[in-house]
Amino acid sequence: MGIGGISIGSLLIVLVIVMLLFGTKRLRNVGSDLGGALSGFRKAVRDTEETRDALALDAAEQTPVRAESTSRQA
Repeated sequence: MGIGGISIGSLLIVLVIVMLLFGTKRLRNVGSDLGGALSGFRKAVRDTEETRDALALDAAEQTPVRAESTSRQA
């Protein structure tokens, strides 16, 4: 028995049918497009985390300055 009650033989039959319907070239294009999209998503998440960290660091550095300026005005 394979994954979730589906045997390996059944998975191979489904794979062969998909290859016959779509062809290997189209499946290769779909795979490369999916890989590119996943890579772009990971890069966007990484850039967002770096931006968030930079903004948090910048806000932490500016917080005492704002407190001093408000106490001078009061």
